[in-house]
Amino acid sequence: MTGSRPSEAPFVYEELVSRWEGLREGAPVRYDEQRKTWLVTDHENVAQVLSDPKAFSSDFSGLTPTQEDFEVFRQGNFVGMDPPHHRTLRALVSQAFTPRVVTDLEPRIHAITEELLDTVDGQDQFDAVDALAYPLPIIVIAELLGIPVSDRPLFQEWATTLFGGDDLGDMLEMADIERALKAIAPTVREMNGYFLDHIRHHRKNPGDDLTSKLIGAEAEGTRLSDQEIVGFVALLLVAGHITTTALLGNALLCFDRHPEAVAPLRADPDLLPRTAEEVLRFLPPFPELGRRTTREVELSGAVIPADAIVTAHLGAANRDRARFADAETFDPARDPNPHLTFGHGIHFCFGAPLARLEARIALRLLFDRFSDLAIADRDAVVTQNPAVIVGARHLPLRVRRAPGRTAG
Repeated sequence: MTGSRPSEAPFVYEELVSRWEGLREGAPVRYDEQRKTWLVTDHENVAQVLSDPKAFSSDFSGLTPTQEDFEVFRQGNFVGMDPPHHRTLRALVSQAFTPRVVTDLEPRIHAITEELLDTVDGQDQFDAVDALAYPLPIIVIAELLGIPVSDRPLFQEWATTLFGGDDLGDMLEMADIERALKAIAPTVREMNGYFLDHIRHHRKNPGDDLTSKLIGAEAEGTRLSDQEIVGFVALLLVAGHITTTALLGNALLCFDRHPEAVAPLRADPDLLPRTAEEVLRFLPPFPELGRRTTREVELSGAVIPADAIVTAHLGAANRDRARFADAETFDPARDPNPHLTFGHGIHFCFGAPLARLEARIALRLLFDRFSDLAIADRDAVVTQNPAVIVGARHLPLRVRRAPGRTAG
């Protein structure tokens, strides 16, 4: 991104980033009276919370509001499970969704990205989310699962309902969660029926897609039930694609805020994997992870009672000066970069390798195709509710084609 900006509006996440940095000024483990949760903000303790499921459970049964449709839908979503059930489900899913499966997607991701960019190649301005950041991961995952790509407007509608957060405040409280569950119940019901039909179709007509592999996965005589497959397929399709969408948009926003970082990337594209990691550190799509204490726990001198809700704040932990040099600085060459954006321990994000691969390919091809990338108008950038997800909903991008390239 080079050249003058038509808008001098502030960086869209300036206030949010400042808030995260401000969280580091208090005690690293403290009770938040407003939200009725224990807040953990330093890297060491956040990593401890995420890596100890015996003390910090992912199961909130009895502590948070529930909704019947959502509870049924959660059966195969191991993000909210503890061992041993978590271990069993993850082992079964791992048989189908292997590292080789992700690696083999590289040529197809490359081809899809080229096809999407071809559709805007004759334009000087386009919406980066609509043109690339949304359709790329949803097409990749839908093809992987054997789901009709033509249904992607429906998937986008689901994601908007689940992650939009338009009716929520900027800090989620119990009342917000209860209201959100009621609002999304019809969508969850629709998704459940859609995916059950999809799975039953593949039971009768198995193929080489990931859904068929999940149906056939077996470990120690155990197989995934249809409802468990629904939970994982929905997790991968909806949560998986929205993470890559946010990552790509956030990368462009970071380049806009730090234009000096772009020239080295164009000169050495091998820096792009590190750059993606720095974007993930700087603007984690999901900056907070919740846990429940199973017993009384002491962290940094603070005694957290049993059955308390703990908020592990990744946005703050990723700015811990004790762990990151120049923590407030966006450094695309940062190495090492032990950010916690994809989690830590048994719940480390299952889709992280796919998101990283998609981001690397998409950013590389954007730089190859366009000699100049700039946010067309900062005032026109529309973001999601950061209490739900940190990512752009609309991102107007002004471009200039690279020398020697012609439109179309």
